[in-house]
Parts: sequence; C-alpha cells; structure tokens
Amino acid sequence: MKNFCIFLIIAVLSALASCTGGGTASFSEENIGLSYAKLIEIRQGDGYVVADVWNPWKKDGSKKEKDDKVLLHRYVLVPSDGEMPENLPQGELIRTPLKKSVVYTSVHTSLFDELGGYEAIKGVCDKEYMYLDKIRKDVAKGKITDCGLGTNPDIERIIELNPDAILLSPFENAGTYGKLGKLGIPIIECADYMENSALGRAEWVRFYGMLIGKEKEADSLFNAVEADYNATKALVKNAKNRPTAVTEKKYGSTWYVAGALSTVGGLLSDAGADYVFYDEKVSGSVPMAPEVVFDRAQQADIWIFKYNQAVDITSDQLAAEWGNYSKMKAFKQGNVYQCNLSLVPYYEETPFHPNILLKDYVKIFHPEVLKDYQLRYYKRLTPTPSLEKRGGITR
Repeated sequence: MKNFCIFLIIAVLSALASCTGGGTASFSEENIGLSYAKLIEIRQGDGYVVADVWNPWKKDGSKKEKDDKVLLHRYVLVPSDGEMPENLPQGELIRTPLKKSVVYTSVHTSLFDELGGYEAIKGVCDKEYMYLDKIRKDVAKGKITDCGLGTNPDIERIIELNPDAILLSPFENAGTYGKLGKLGIPIIECADYMENSALGRAEWVRFYGMLIGKEKEADSLFNAVEADYNATKALVKNAKNRPTAVTEKKYGSTWYVAGALSTVGGLLSDAGADYVFYDEKVSGSVPMAPEVVFDRAQQADIWIFKYNQAVDITSDQLAAEWGNYSKMKAFKQGNVYQCNLSLVPYYEETPFHPNILLKDYVKIFHPEVLKDYQLRYYKRLTPTPSLEKRGGITR
C-alpha cells in the first residue's frame, strides 16, 4: 500500500509538471511565427493550438530581459468537429469555431464581421458604443443579447445565453473579473490594444481568425495590410523635413497624450513626424495636466485630435473650450486636424487596418507625397469667419 501511494504521488507530480503553463512541457508543438506582435505567441500542436497571451503590465525581474514575460492567459483551441486529444497542455479550453460569443468592443465585432464570422456574435456589452449598424439593429430585434455595461455586465443574461466565450479588453490589475470570472465561461483577454506597434496589434487578427474558423481570411487580410503599411512607410522613411506633432486635447482637468511606445506613437514616427512626447516611453496613453502639455506642445507644427459629438467642432468652439488652444502655433497657422468619432469608423477600422490610418498621417505631415489621397478619418479644422476676422488664424 505504501509503495502504491508513492507511485500515485509520483504519477500526479509528473502529470502536473507536463501540464503547467510555462513549465517543461513534453508536448510537440510548432511555433507559428508572428513577425510583429509581442504580446501573443501561437503554437500548433497535434489536434490543438496553444495561444499564450503575455501580461503587458508585468515582467519577471528574476529573468533576463528577453525572457522576462509573465503569462496573462493561456488558451488551448480544439476544433469542435474532431475528437478531443488525449493529452492537452494546461490552459483555458476553447472549442472552435466559436458559435456563441459575447463581445465587449466595437473593434472586435467589426473584425468578426469583416472576416465573415458575424454569426458568432450572440451578445454584446456597451451597445451604445457599437457603431456597426447591423449590431444595433440585431440588438433592437433581440437577435443579439444586450449584456449590459462592460463595467457592470448583466450576469443573468450571460448565464441564460451560455456563450462559448467572452471577448473583452483587459486592463491593469483587472483581477479575476468578479462574478463574470466565476461562471466557468472562457474569458478571452484581447490585449491587442497594448501592443507597441500598429502592425503588432493588427497581427492579432490571426488569433481571432482561429477563434471563428476564418484562418485563411485573417492571413489574407493581414498580408495585404502589412504590404500596404510598409510601402507607405517607405515613402517618408528618408524625409528631411519632419514636422513636430501633438495629439488629442484636454478632457476636464486632464490631457491624455499618446505614449511614445503606443501604436499611435509608432504611427507618428512611421509617418515622418517628430512627436513632441517622444520621451514618454510607455504604451497606451499618458494622463497629464493640460498646462504641462501646452507648455511642450504650443510650438508644435501640427495638432491632431479625436472627439465624439453629433456635428464637427469649429475653430470658434475649440478656442472657447480653453483659451490656450488659440495660442498654439498649429492653431494659429490652421494646421489642426480633427477626427469626429461619431461620423467616421475610426475605432472599427484602424486597429486592424493601420495602413489606412498611416496614409492619413502621411497626407497630413507630408501632403506632397500622397497627392491624390483623400483623408478618411481626419479633416482639417475649418476656421470660422469670425475667428479669421479677429486675426486668430494666420496662413
């Protein structure tokens, strides 16, 4: 009996050693090389796919820099039309393609639709931010379940829907997602928005294509985006003139500027601009006091910002929002470009079509390069007659 117990303990420990994430797994898996994405790694196993999503906010300080990644989530994708492999690595099991999913963001609902996987969307959160027209209509008809707010999802509706998976964007210190994390439903943490490069984020399309059985469509989309992006980038690679640029505007008492290591920061550099906050070496956005931003950005050549309202903002309205806006060089010289999110599909398209956004930026910073290109997301802020008459804008 004693020998049997020892044998049983050894067997259990061996099984755990072979299944723990990041351990010395004996599984034969081929790495599916990703060229740009740094926060996801995909490996093909025998009858399954492993996708490791790395934590954007944590590093293992005990390891060398190249090996200091900390696992955020491991997903094991197994086709639902085949037999379950006998031995699987430890991770969140996802049967693919997804038939019923709850999607939190308009970014990913739009991508599913573009790839031909719209039918996999059976529930959404934050419906008021879902700008895809068919989503709004299907929610109104009851074909797609309104699962409440992303910050406070309707747990009962999600339980009733019983989805295959929930797709949401993680944030730092998100924890286990409270009641949502206790439902036993796989939560797919879409950390693509934390990538350091636009092509890195766009490359996540290959993972999403696997989730909905649209691998070929996803690969084709990314290959086209990659080629166009790099061709556009090459047009201004050796530009001698690099105009200085500042992004966004203040909201309340805070001005959020793009971090130099964010996708926007990378896009500005690739578009041949000299970003005034190049020294903010972080991903995502950086909250700053408006006065601090103004002090560094008032001499910037070009100012671009996004906002959301029913009609386009005017120069008069912008000047009235905050007196310092009209003191900025870009404002005085008429080099302000606005993107009204309520009128253009910026967030629905640009994450996985950064090539188009790059064209917008190149057209703004180097208009002589793309002479026939028409801006898709941004437009030059039209000076109102009253402001020009007062001498507020100089040409």
